[in-house]
Amino acid sequence: MATKTNLHPRNLHNEGYDFARLIAALPELGPFTTPNPAGQTTIDFRDVAAVRMLNRALLKADYGIDFWDIPPNYLCPPIPGRVDYIHHLADLLARSNNNEIPRGPQIKALDIGTGASLVYPLTGQSAYGWQFTGVDIDPVAIKSAQQIAKANALDVDLRLQENREDIFDGVIHPDDRFHVTLCNPPFHASMERATKGTQRKWANLGKGRSGKLNFGGQNAELWCPGGEIRFIASMVDQSRAIAGQCLWFTSLVSKKDNVQTLYKILKKAKVANCDVVEMAQGQKTSRFIAWTFIKKDQRASFMKGSAR
Repeated sequence: MATKTNLHPRNLHNEGYDFARLIAALPELGPFTTPNPAGQTTIDFRDVAAVRMLNRALLKADYGIDFWDIPPNYLCPPIPGRVDYIHHLADLLARSNNNEIPRGPQIKALDIGTGASLVYPLTGQSAYGWQFTGVDIDPVAIKSAQQIAKANALDVDLRLQENREDIFDGVIHPDDRFHVTLCNPPFHASMERATKGTQRKWANLGKGRSGKLNFGGQNAELWCPGGEIRFIASMVDQSRAIAGQCLWFTSLVSKKDNVQTLYKILKKAKVANCDVVEMAQGQKTSRFIAWTFIKKDQRASFMKGSAR
């Protein structure tokens, strides 16, 4: 029996994992399942192969993705939490769209750090039909994302960011126009902190100390100098140059304590509005910060305009 979650009401995974349905969609998942102490079917979330197979089953059963794979040791994202971000972004856009959820390819989304998994474009196109552009600094991640998109006949514009210090600079064209950007930034400030975070996760899973990552992850996916505050601060700074080309800029914020610092950074940038949206996921609460340079009375016109 599935366990009720606190995910977004439109999230297809709000009732937990229905393993019977997932195995029917992808029989290869079956050997990875096991009963938990309560007799419910689950998988060993410490097992990298099991987590990847679960993702394949979820993407096939709920999003029509027939092929999905990523290179070894790359970040294997938890699908329910990632798609929750998409649903909350749809609500954010609805505020400027007469409270109607915007759907269709006329809505343009920019995924910063799209990664090898291509998880946001996959789920976002399926849920709302949005048109995605994905940017990443890693050529291997871009190649993997291209393979996934091609195998599933998805139209995703993928761009390599060649300068690691840049976020928007160099990959956003003068005629680009986006309704929303999204980003899951590297949240650790150093490899040492990333390792400590990994060890805490394994301890919570009852495995003790380990340097392995059950969800994987390359250095660029897990940490950067200065951590997420520096990364998002750079994003805010660079967003000013394309202030009129995007309605809402957003980024996940892993640490609640960082929110006040980010508010101060946004105030200095003289944004028209900023907000923090909290997302409940089981026992955990995550959040994203959103900002715009476009005045409130102009946002509906931006939504109605043709994105180029």
